[in-house]
Amino acid sequence: QAQLVESGGGSAPPGGSLRLSCVASGIIFSTNAMGWYRQVAGKERELVAAISAGGSTKYADFVKGRFTISRDNAKNTVYLMMNNLEFEDTASYYCASDSVGWRLVPQGDYWGQGTQVTVSS
Repeated sequence: QAQLVESGGGSAPPGGSLRLSCVASGIIFSTNAMGWYRQVAGKERELVAAISAGGSTKYADFVKGRFTISRDNAKNTVYLMMNNLEFEDTASYYCASDSVGWRLVPQGDYWGQGTQVTVSS
């Protein structure tokens, strides 16, 4: 059974950094597009960043220049490096996979359980 497991969330001050990881199992990771979404209570889930099977990337405007998505197919892992964090980045962050490898808005064949990121001073 497919499973996505996120880690790396926590607390950081404004301007700080965190790196999220998502380890996948039960899917052919190298052929999947992967994405990071976030959600704040009471709001819709929104795409933060995505990476295709071929390595193309897409970022939401609100994280461009601050966040970087990458993947390591040998480790079945996708990362989200978050720099220059802002209060507005506080949210639960979710990893998603999409078997349509070129898709840069992963439709979420599978989802992780989420990891909380809190930006506070």
